Amino acid sequence: MKLSIRSELDYVLPERCDVLLQVEAAIIPEQKVVSAHIDLPGTEHFARVPGHDTIGDRIWLRHGGDLTVTYTAEVEIERLSADISQLSAVPPHQLPGETIQYILPSRFCPSDRFQTLAEDEFGHLDGGAKITAIRDWIHQHVDYAPGSSNAETGAMQTYIDRAGVCRDFAHLVITLARASTIPARFVSVYGLGVTPEDFHAVAEVFLDGTWYLVDATGMSSSDRMAKIGVGRDAADVSFLTSYGAAHMRSQSVEVREA
Repeated sequence: MKLSIRSELDYVLPERCDVLLQVEAAIIPEQKVVSAHIDLPGTEHFARVPGHDTIGDRIWLRHGGDLTVTYTAEVEIERLSADISQLSAVPPHQLPGETIQYILPSRFCPSDRFQTLAEDEFGHLDGGAKITAIRDWIHQHVDYAPGSSNAETGAMQTYIDRAGVCRDFAHLVITLARASTIPARFVSVYGLGVTPEDFHAVAEVFLDGTWYLVDATGMSSSDRMAKIGVGRDAADVSFLTSYGAAHMRSQSVEVREA
């Protein structure tokens, strides 16, 4: 499937400061960036640096005043999909080194506090069957409710409130997977079918030696997502991080089938 993507961020920076952007679809084997363009104002500084796990690029800017960022792209998704319920977990002692950070607790995913819950609810299952059950449990027990959480909400609060948005669903999947010693990471994507349209967040789990996307909101699927970046949780893949005051005036995302 080929996706047509357009996103726009409109901010004002009262004083000159450093800004870290991550809004471009990643150039990786599972998706082909057919065309892409990012439009930025003239800035004091511009530099590209690799994203987390070298997936996608981050952009450093130093700027003050109006900051409007417009990104357009066509991305062809070539990702292999599978029924994850049939996949096996990799024993912890056989996990590749680069996956180990994804079985450890992180800022928004306190997996060490969910081990009893994971064992009680899902301990009778293994591997992909366990991940499928976690995904379905979250979809059934957590309401998708825009405005119910904020940038500081973590998986524990989402579990208590039983409400959240896509990043909260992803954090809870990741937390329960890690509590089950299955590597899981946070993925920022452009997703077809997301309502309301916005930057989307899903989980990605490591099974049978490969990473697989998991969307507990049920709004999109692996063949309809273009990856932007990955990380331990949302803190690693924010679309805009400012090291100084930044006021958002508007933000829009459009994803269509090309």
